[in-house]
Amino acid sequence: MFGRVIIIILDACGVGELPDAAQYGDNGASTIPHVAEALGGLKMPHSRELGLGNIAVIDGVEPYDKAVAGWGKMAEKSAGKDSTSGHWELGGIILDEPFPVYPHGFPLELVQEFEKKAGVKAIGNIPASGTEIIKELGERHLKTGEIILYTSADSVFQLAAHEEIIPLNRLYEICRTARDLLQGDHAVGRVIARPFMGQPGNFVRTTNRKDFSLEPPSETFLDLMKEREIPTIAIGKIDDLYAHRGISKVVKAKNNNEVMDKVISEMASSENGIIFANLVDFDMLWGHRNDTESFGRGLEAFDGRLGDLLIKLRKSDLLIITADHGCDPTLKYSTDHTREYVPLLAYNLQMKTGVSLGIRESFADIAATMNDIFNLNYSFPGKSFFKGIVQTLG
Repeated sequence: MFGRVIIIILDACGVGELPDAAQYGDNGASTIPHVAEALGGLKMPHSRELGLGNIAVIDGVEPYDKAVAGWGKMAEKSAGKDSTSGHWELGGIILDEPFPVYPHGFPLELVQEFEKKAGVKAIGNIPASGTEIIKELGERHLKTGEIILYTSADSVFQLAAHEEIIPLNRLYEICRTARDLLQGDHAVGRVIARPFMGQPGNFVRTTNRKDFSLEPPSETFLDLMKEREIPTIAIGKIDDLYAHRGISKVVKAKNNNEVMDKVISEMASSENGIIFANLVDFDMLWGHRNDTESFGRGLEAFDGRLGDLLIKLRKSDLLIITADHGCDPTLKYSTDHTREYVPLLAYNLQMKTGVSLGIRESFADIAATMNDIFNLNYSFPGKSFFKGIVQTLG
């Protein structure tokens, strides 16, 4: 029925608080709707045509009774609100326990063991904004060579270094050492290399960030597809989030626009399988920095590129647009991820009408749907929406 699936993750683009959001300190969060409201409306005609405005109240993106796609929203079942748990659940893994977080920094004995194994000295060891901590400690780092260690409200062990002081290959080696160390009780979701350049007063993070994720504890639909030699193309940070498992081709991309370029390019050259892409700028550049204006303009820019993509679709393609969590930039008391529903849009050229896919109980419904499409013969925890889409085909 569908020979190829294109999945686009709008990183951090939630559409409203989950029922348990208050437990995470996120009551009232609603990323896309709040951004639209703050900017007096968004211009996203292609997304509206698919049915985005049918999912939530979004200023400028009105409900459309002639929407051409399947639309709905999905709840996260896993404990957490980070990129790793979100993507793993999309892949078919639901976590009962959240990844560990360190609101007061990492234990001294753990840092000392890291320093010994990695052969470096660490400074910082506090929750912090990445841009702010390099402002604060970057000059000392230049003078001493000590690596900057910090975390956030997410389960991350982040290491920042100037590329001329600690070259990229060495920084990545240090991160791998940290990844090997951070297991068991300290199994953080991600170790992240955060390289930067520039001089004091003008430090700038480079695009050479690299994530070192935990290995998924069980098989994802990507693992099963690769085992069956069905192509799995990962664009952006997808490969890192799945710890390089289940991926037959890795395509690097540095920002949202480049990700969309690569998606369209791969659509021209691939015949079947899956193209799986993540648009990270919403999260990395705008959500965590409370940059509502840029977030909104980024959504409109994505919509423009969506128009470029839609005209390249084949009759055997299924396009899925969703997200992994929220990161509401309008919540001035927080720069962290938010516990939200994520949008779900599913579109095929042969759909004769749009259809409500309802409120899905788990992100793992994506994995269950891939199971049906590619005949993977696996029992994922989600519920497939494959039949709901097929019933709309002309």
